[in-house]
Amino acid sequence: MSERTALITGASAGLGLEFAEQLAAQGYNLFLIARRAERLEQIAADLRSRFAVTVNTCSADLADPQAPDDIALAVSNAGVSIDYLVNNAGSAGPDLLEDRDWSEQQAFLQLMMLSVAQLCHLFIPGMRERGFGRVINVSSVAARIAQAGGCNYGPTKTYLVALSEELALTLKGTGVNVSALCPGFTHTDFHEVAGMSEMKASTPRLLWYSADVVVREGLRACERGKPVYISGRLYRLLDPFLQSVWTRKLTRL
Repeated sequence: MSERTALITGASAGLGLEFAEQLAAQGYNLFLIARRAERLEQIAADLRSRFAVTVNTCSADLADPQAPDDIALAVSNAGVSIDYLVNNAGSAGPDLLEDRDWSEQQAFLQLMMLSVAQLCHLFIPGMRERGFGRVINVSSVAARIAQAGGCNYGPTKTYLVALSEELALTLKGTGVNVSALCPGFTHTDFHEVAGMSEMKASTPRLLWYSADVVVREGLRACERGKPVYISGRLYRLLDPFLQSVWTRKLTRL
């Protein structure tokens, strides 16, 4: 493979780190984005030694509207082109009705939707010009059906599915593939960070998949040009039922 670079957001842990390892194993150079600069540098040093690839880092908080432009500037200053974009950064987020600080709500929406759209806006045109590109927007099975709750996380993930589908249609035949990856419950530190350890412990094991499986399936789906991919065999079996009008009627009851 010629010199190609993958940019991964939320790369300091969980799925982001797994994406970095698997793409480095494929020979991609890396541009890693996360908030924790020291942690990023530790990861970069490890990946350089293990895979003999070039690894650049940029500390940025994608809840900040300025962050995508800062990332684009860092990429430009490094003299590289982005061939693979993984929009992975995210959080559980506030409750839309119960958490009354609107600035917290805005930061969450910026992180989960606007930053993804802007990074696509910044980097996909260059991919299209070069005739090659891969984009994975990490969504969730939560995007596939409405449910009562915080009214924030699922809707933002639904936006990523819709965005990815329209980008995939628009870019058909250009050499650029765009996929929304929809994992279910995944073994990462996400639930611990979100204070959901008890929920995780009470959930049946068969609903949980490893980060290795989720990322491997996501990379393969994007390579095959699938605009939406449900990760995990069980979730793929359940998804047609989640999309059924009858299932949706039952959830409203």
